[in-house]
Amino acid sequence: MTVEATIERVLRLLALLQRRASWTAAQLATELGVTDRSVRRDVERLRAVGYPVHATAGVGGGYQLGAGTRLPPLLLDDEEAIATAVSLRLASGGTVAGAGEAALRALTKLDQVMPARLRAEVRAVHGATATLVDPGVEIDAELLVTLARACRDAVRVRFRYARRDGGERERTVEPVRMVTTGRRWYLMAWDVDRDDWRTFRLDRMREAVATTWRFRARDHPDPVAHVQRSVAESPYRYLARVRLRARPEQVRELVPPQVGRVEDDHDGWCVLLVGGDDLDWLAAHTARLGFEAEVLGPPELRQAVVLLARRLTAMVGKVPPPAPRLPG
Repeated sequence: MTVEATIERVLRLLALLQRRASWTAAQLATELGVTDRSVRRDVERLRAVGYPVHATAGVGGGYQLGAGTRLPPLLLDDEEAIATAVSLRLASGGTVAGAGEAALRALTKLDQVMPARLRAEVRAVHGATATLVDPGVEIDAELLVTLARACRDAVRVRFRYARRDGGERERTVEPVRMVTTGRRWYLMAWDVDRDDWRTFRLDRMREAVATTWRFRARDHPDPVAHVQRSVAESPYRYLARVRLRARPEQVRELVPPQVGRVEDDHDGWCVLLVGGDDLDWLAAHTARLGFEAEVLGPPELRQAVVLLARRLTAMVGKVPPPAPRLPG
């Protein structure tokens, strides 16, 4: 067998090891069309150039590509390469501090080795896509990694948390999931001191440290729904409940999830729940949606809607009567 054929087979072996967590020698031999002995030799070749290929004996054993001191080159198929390149382009405008520069560096490396036909496809997708960049709050990438590992390993996290009044307090939590709205990142966690589920904004966290205290997972609410309810309703003085003659998906197209929650009310109606500290803003916000609406609460919002209607009517002034219709 030629050297080129051997190299090609070793690269195919590497691609297989990257595809899933574990393979038996027999499975790899079948995929590559070689003997088990050839598989063992090719595994040694990968180890010789720095790939940490682990082997376990016995029933259920096999080969597994481990984590090394450096990231090994990835072998991507066409679809994976295009998806990765497009994602890296979008990441350059993200809300994770430093991710933009890192994404551009990774994209440069990928673009350098990508076949011309794939580069053309990636640039076509990018050229046909426009992104509305939202001035979101940047989050330290190290904080994301710390919290992600704590969620995965079920260990408590301590951090200092900035309150809305400007003060800070140390919190100890059992993290479950991070949720992003596109502008901000949130952590849903069990607050050990308050003995309840809480939502924390990552941009208000300071000095976050994962402890060695492991916890047993609790039954918890859906993280996305919990965070949405917390950010859209809990922090505000008023919670508006407005019934709209519209399908829920129609309203969700106009109201972002971090602004309000939409519930189906059947028969072509839905209920919008949105929080706010300003009744006039709530009245104007719901009116501008353009649907037939009924204010369910609070009573103060009904009064604000009446005042808004009077002000709008006064802005029009005297409306001339409609011209009489001519006969015939």
